Amino acid sequence: MSDIQEKIQQEVKSAREACDVSGATSGECAAAWDAVEELQAEAAHQRTQQKPQNSLDKYCADNPEAAECRVYED
Repeated sequence: MSDIQEKIQQEVKSAREACDVSGATSGECAAAWDAVEELQAEAAHQRTQQKPQNSLDKYCADNPEAAECRVYED
């Protein structure tokens, strides 16, 4: 997760430089901030996908054949 945070920081720096060089209303500036926004959205998506595991989840990951870990379908 820290890898994507580093990428976001790099893209923010690049976006600021692009806007300083090309101007705040340029296409390059807008594209650079779009890249930052996409990375931030991906980071948010990854955070929502990470479900904390409780002790039963950990046990079942190690012992999927255990009776406590059986999954029944309707």
